Amino acid sequence: MLFPIAIERGDDEHAYGVAVPDLPGCFSAGDTLEEALANVREAIEGWLEVAVEHGDPIPEAKTVESHVDNPDYAGWIWAVVDIDVTPYLGKSHKINVTLPDLLVKQIDDFVAHNTGDKTRSGFLARVAMQELARARTKNAD
Repeated sequence: MLFPIAIERGDDEHAYGVAVPDLPGCFSAGDTLEEALANVREAIEGWLEVAVEHGDPIPEAKTVESHVDNPDYAGWIWAVVDIDVTPYLGKSHKINVTLPDLLVKQIDDFVAHNTGDKTRSGFLARVAMQELARARTKNAD
């Protein structure tokens, strides 16, 4: 999952600050940009571990565009961090799914040309998580 991150530039006296808007309270820092990016990956993974321990669902990451106009991050630099969330979803189960041939071919073609999805199963899991998150958001409104 691609998590948008907001990066506050550092200088000789201040570290680079990094916030993850889709994960409340998830932030990190580093003396260099590279260090800040490495540290935010650890912060995201730690946040996800705690959420799973408490039985909370993993929030769906929004797009960078959905955060750009947030005044809390005015002047910050935007990037994304790719985090494999499958380890936080629990044990895998093999299931049988019946899909039309054309749909399976379209999924396989999509997976072959998109670096975010490594397998057909990964694609199906990601899309299912998106739909479940969307339903939770709709039901919360």
